[in-house]
Formats: sequence, C-alpha cells, structure tokens
Amino acid sequence: MKSPLLSLPGAVPGEGPDEGVAAHYGDLFREQRTLADGSGFVDLSHRGVVTVSGPDRLSWLHLLLTQHVSELPAGQATEALILSAHGHIEHALYIVDDGETTWAHVEPGTQGELIAYLESMKFFYRVEIADRTEEFAVAYLPAGSIVEAPEGAVVRETPYGRDLFLPRAGLESFAAASGPPAGVLAYEALRVEAHRPRVGLETDHRTIPHELGWIGTAVHLHKGCYRGQETVARVQNLGRPPRRLVFLHLDGSEVALPGHGAPVRLASDGAEGRPLGFVTTSARHYELGPIALALVKRNVPVDAALIADTTAAAQEVVVEP
Repeated sequence: MKSPLLSLPGAVPGEGPDEGVAAHYGDLFREQRTLADGSGFVDLSHRGVVTVSGPDRLSWLHLLLTQHVSELPAGQATEALILSAHGHIEHALYIVDDGETTWAHVEPGTQGELIAYLESMKFFYRVEIADRTEEFAVAYLPAGSIVEAPEGAVVRETPYGRDLFLPRAGLESFAAASGPPAGVLAYEALRVEAHRPRVGLETDHRTIPHELGWIGTAVHLHKGCYRGQETVARVQNLGRPPRRLVFLHLDGSEVALPGHGAPVRLASDGAEGRPLGFVTTSARHYELGPIALALVKRNVPVDAALIADTTAAAQEVVVEP
C-alpha cells in the first residue's frame, strides 16, 4: 500500500519490508535528531492493521498469544507473539484495547496470514476478526511529543512513543499538523539503538523468543497454555537458547553497511572464517555512527572482536549467553 506522504518534499521511497513509505526526506541524521528530541512523526502506514471485537476477544486472544491479555486494561499497550508448534516466532503483534475492540499492528503484508490463523481458531468464541489496513494507517509519535492525537484515532502509548491508528483518509491532514516528517530509516536506527527486535529482520524460520530478549516484554512466563509454550518453558527451565542477539558498533571507516544476512565471524579468523551468525539490521546513527543488530551462536565469547561481512565490529551483550 503506497502512502500519500511519498508526495512530501524530499521523500525517497523505502525498500524491502518498508516499501510504500518514505525511507527518508533528504536528511537522515536531522530526522533522527528530531525524533530523539520528541518532535516530528514517522509514517508507518504500510503496516498491517488487524482488529478483534466481541465479548470474548481478550479471553480468546489469551489462549493464542504469548502475552497475558485476558485482563488487559483499556488503553494499556502490550506486545505479543504467535509461535509455531515448535516455538518458532511467526508473528509479533503490537496491541492496545480500547474497551470494545483490540487493535494490533503487524509487519507489512503479514496480516492476511495472521487473520487466516486467527479465523481457524475461532471455534465457538464470540469474536470478530477484521483486516482494517485499508481503513486505518499507523503513524508514530516519539516519546515526549506534544502533538495531540486527532479525533477518531486509537492511541497505543509505550515508553518509546505513541503508535496511532488513524483513519487513513486523515493521514495527510495529520502530517500537516504534526511537525517535520522522519523516514523509516531514522525510526529503524533508533530501534537498533534500543535493541528492539523486528520479525522478519531479527528472525528467521527457527528463531525462538529467548534468542531476542522477548521474554517478559512479549512473552509472559506465568500464563495458560498456548501453541509453542513447551519450547519456551523448556528453554526457560532446562537450558539456554542456541543463539543470542548482540548489538554491534561497526567500523566507521567503511563506506557500505553490511546488509541483512551478512555473515558474522570472529575477527581472528578473518573474512574466510566460519560464520557464527548473521547481521539482522544495520543502520547509520546520528551519534553512534554505523551500528547493527546480529544473531550469533550463544557460545561466541562476549568479549570477542567480530567482523560483519568485511567490517570490523565490537559487540555489546543484549541477550546473556
């Protein structure tokens, strides 16, 4: 779904999973500073929007999600995962309930698959599931923003800022009233800085929640059964995950950033060494310079110097080995 805000001055279209919205508006670092200062907004209207309504919605979702939502208060934000039967991450839902309807935004283009799964699990529960992507667009206001949510918007407030579910027809008027736009590259750089994982980038077909530090924030360890819970419980009680998320400070002398999937090796083994993981997201940060998240084997020493593709990298621990 192509955003009308791509017509704003300087807008450069995003690529990959962020196709359809602006990657930036001509000044990546200024846009990051704007968000860090609590100003501006980010157009996330390419993300999928799914709603669940009906009197059983929260108790029903509680059975399917990794998060405890059966008594979720109206207006309180949370996030949750849907796992495969083997405990691998399939979807991440960013959720708020308005007292009558549960709203969630998800990765672009994944809402159809998610809804198909939810529909298959309805059984006798009094719930109605809807794809609202064509009606509602997601926009992000950074923490500290004084911009008021427009009438008709559903607000999901988090420590990182506010996600707004806006009537799509009002997206352009919202943009005109909300200060300078920032592109998704600025949003992603701040996400990497905050070590926040994203499905499809930090995950592959075998990623489990423990590897990304999603225990606690998206996975509740003391709730009823859900698909994949056995894997979560086994790793929590009996073992450790096979991989772990790390934050990388990249050598700033390199012109190009290592791309998604670029191999990570021990620096001592050189560029021909055995890959021990891969880069998940890389970004240029206005203060930290080039940075990245990577998923590496658990037994990689926490003080080991690494190379990401051909770029020297110093690691910071995100998930303890």
